[in-house]
Amino acid sequence: MPWFIPRRVSYPLSEEQVKGMLMKYDKNRDGKLSRQELRLAFKEMGLHFCCWKAGKVLRFADRNGDGYINEDEFSEFVQFASRWGFKIS
Repeated sequence: MPWFIPRRVSYPLSEEQVKGMLMKYDKNRDGKLSRQELRLAFKEMGLHFCCWKAGKVLRFADRNGDGYINEDEFSEFVQFASRWGFKIS
């Protein structure tokens, strides 16, 4: 039996559903996702290379360069994250 069973999303999700899933990792409730919060979210979703992916998505989606994904940048985040197994409808 494998020691790791990846958890994949196999059904289409709306952008709002993905946002809701990820915003539960907004631990300080500031309405933004930090690199550490993204890393934890990716890890709990079963993605590999979580730290690298968190940095990669921040470089792609963080348009204002503040180091966070805010509500205005979430569409870019969802577009980038769809490469890792999220099916967005």
